[in-house]
Amino acid sequence: MSNPFAAIVSLYALATERLRKEEDGATAVEYGLMVGLIAVAIIAVVGFLGDDLAALFQTVRDELP
Repeated sequence: MSNPFAAIVSLYALATERLRKEEDGATAVEYGLMVGLIAVAIIAVVGFLGDDLAALFQTVRDELP
């Protein structure tokens, strides 16, 4: 399986390169790709840090009066 971070970085690089080439700006498809990539990155981070985040929130909740 390929590295998901590398795929995200390469897709982002392709989108930004296309934005630089066109004078009219980004199309709806490019905006959709960027939003999708951001969503994938957020899901990946929450997936990797999910248990740590749950423990952190539990600690904060326990400390509240």
